Amino acid sequence: EFESMGLVDIVRKSSGGVFNNAAQVWNHSFFWQCLRGQGGGEPPAALKAKVDAAFGSMAQLRKELSAAALGQFGSGWAWLVQDGGKLKVVKTANADTPLTQGQTPLLAIDVWEHAYYLNYQNRRADYVNAVLDKLVNWDFVLRNASA
Repeated sequence: EFESMGLVDIVRKSSGGVFNNAAQVWNHSFFWQCLRGQGGGEPPAALKAKVDAAFGSMAQLRKELSAAALGQFGSGWAWLVQDGGKLKVVKTANADTPLTQGQTPLLAIDVWEHAYYLNYQNRRADYVNAVLDKLVNWDFVLRNASA
């Protein structure tokens, strides 16, 4: 039944093993686009204005993203999403994704151990800080917010 569907439709309409595999492909593909060498820093002005309006400051967004990433028990994801025109931070477990909640993902942080264990062992906070400080591709995040 999924043969002619695109990946996003499969994620939205499937369950069980098909959902788990399709959603993880989508989540990971999205996550890799959220990163770039020499990333991090300040986002473009248009995105910063949206963040300031939603969270009050970049520092508050960072605090909320970190809390979501560190507060996710076990495997999962921390997300910046657009939900009904508003920016918010959410977290999902395992293969779950904001796509199934009608939200538009803007940024993902993978908190499955495979994302950080080789370099950071059990220091998830150090990994999350490295992603936010040095790797976030803010241009990609802005493109998602503008779509």
